[in-house]
Amino acid sequence: MYSILPNKALMLNGPISETLLDMGFDSFHQICEWVWHLPYGRNRDNHHYMSVVYEQKGTCSTKHALLKALADELGIELQLTIGIYAMTEANTPGVGKVLEQYQCDEILEAHCYLSYQGQRVDLTRFAMTADEPIATFFIEKNITADEITTVKQAFHYSFIQNRFGSQQAKTMWTITERCIHALSEQ
Repeated sequence: MYSILPNKALMLNGPISETLLDMGFDSFHQICEWVWHLPYGRNRDNHHYMSVVYEQKGTCSTKHALLKALADELGIELQLTIGIYAMTEANTPGVGKVLEQYQCDEILEAHCYLSYQGQRVDLTRFAMTADEPIATFFIEKNITADEITTVKQAFHYSFIQNRFGSQQAKTMWTITERCIHALSEQ
């Protein structure tokens, strides 16, 4: 999955690489592999991507923001991208029961991933078998690692609100949050 990304040896280029070197890692690809294998789960401090390192878990947002920030330290050119897609049980196993409870077939979700030379790299959930890939996005936007919580949430909510109106956006947001909670419990 991450083999299309450039690989570089870790060097003391900043606080992230220093922390990861101290943990025994030596290359960007080694970190990609490690992050990909970490469990999916919301971080207690989801406002900072280093929580992935300290809590040994993460979401699409925190995992990919960590990798983007490390890539920036190492001078690796890649993008952190947010894409809005129709989340279903088929492309995101584990959300079906929540969607069924609300009598929905799908719900709009913001997904984060890395982009490199026009290709998406998703290291969110290792060994997840989905019937369908997450491949179609209504809209995509590149952001910095530090924008992961503020910009992602505002971008996501704004898209829902513009498409469905304020009242329905609140309901959809609740359903989305319950879906993410269900994924974290797997």
